[in-house]
Amino acid sequence: MKTIRVFLVLCLLVALITGSLAFASGPVTINALFMKQAGYSEEDTKSGTAEFEKLNPKIKVQTTFVAYEELEQKIITSAQSGSYDVVLSDGPFTAKFAQAKILREVTLSEAEKKDIFSGALGSCMYKGKIYGLPWLNDCRYLFYNKSMLSKAGFSAPPKTMSEMLQQAKVIKEKGIAQYPIAWTWAQAEALMCDYVPLATIFGGGLVAKNGKPQINSEGNKKALDFMAGSIKSGLSNPKSTEFLEDDVKGTFESGNAAFAFNWTYMYAAAQDPKESKLAPADVGIAIIPGEGKVVSGTCNGGQPLGISAGSKHPAEALKYMKYLTSKQFQQKYCSNALPIWISLYDDPAVVASNPAVVKVAKEQYKYFVNRPIVPYYGELSTFMQVKIQEVLLGKKTSDVALKECQAKAEELATKK
Repeated sequence: MKTIRVFLVLCLLVALITGSLAFASGPVTINALFMKQAGYSEEDTKSGTAEFEKLNPKIKVQTTFVAYEELEQKIITSAQSGSYDVVLSDGPFTAKFAQAKILREVTLSEAEKKDIFSGALGSCMYKGKIYGLPWLNDCRYLFYNKSMLSKAGFSAPPKTMSEMLQQAKVIKEKGIAQYPIAWTWAQAEALMCDYVPLATIFGGGLVAKNGKPQINSEGNKKALDFMAGSIKSGLSNPKSTEFLEDDVKGTFESGNAAFAFNWTYMYAAAQDPKESKLAPADVGIAIIPGEGKVVSGTCNGGQPLGISAGSKHPAEALKYMKYLTSKQFQQKYCSNALPIWISLYDDPAVVASNPAVVKVAKEQYKYFVNRPIVPYYGELSTFMQVKIQEVLLGKKTSDVALKECQAKAEELATKK
């Protein structure tokens, strides 16, 4: 009798587990949360969603687009309320969300894993488990105005940060651009997307392989001094401390920057006569300059789609996610965001859609830098944004600011 009861309990547990990913018997509506800026455009996402709905008439999808800065809190709230089924997460969130069981674990086949760029796959992995499907495979690039460089007497973009400052100085002295360089240094995550790779380029890094914070290091100090010095010298636009991605894009498109650092989407936008004053032939893209023995460094902007723990329709959510992450979708909508699939980079349609970007991407992907994959990264990032800005605005030295960041990181690490 006891054996039968145990068997029935096991059957019930299996039913509950398998049923949690069972499709509903009738039509359902799922809600999906996306980001407004960078990556796939709203139009592309909505078009792909409409295609999915035609193929799956019993599933309707309501899409919501918010600023990047709103994503994390909305995802956390959704896990409790079930207001969203599918959410666009981010690599720096993964450790925290996995630990707090905010996203459901998913699986990928070994064949799929081998064909996905490590940066994209790494954006949704924590301690060997996968918490979402890779969707955005993005990173920062150096964008440059070919006409401005030519007028200044340069035939190629800089290969090192020191060389970029030298070129920028000539461009400024010749009156070609008042502030030759534009960055996303507003008090937001965009600032960390520039600082983290710069720290690596100058020989630093925020967290060691053993997980211990190493923020107060010489390489990190060199990176921060480089940033502050470029503003003080008038080579970097002082409004960079207020700029997000679209602000940098607008500055570059209006012909007010010779160099800019941004995600893939800016290349197509800067050549669009509807919004850009630049001639398409003047828009250049290259890997981000390194320094010394470091060839380059770029922020891993990989963002996965995840199933909220509060989703009432996880099976439908997974099916929708699989469509948006499929080769079919990513081959078609690759002008603003390149595919996660390695095999698609030899696909004629993908190459033809953006030949210059595909060529540079293959090289730039070798130098991905991850923001720290630790559960406390969000709190650390918020703190560091304030301290870095204090240095950029001349309110504090890099030595003092980074000591404060180190102390904060050590405090956060002990709590997690």
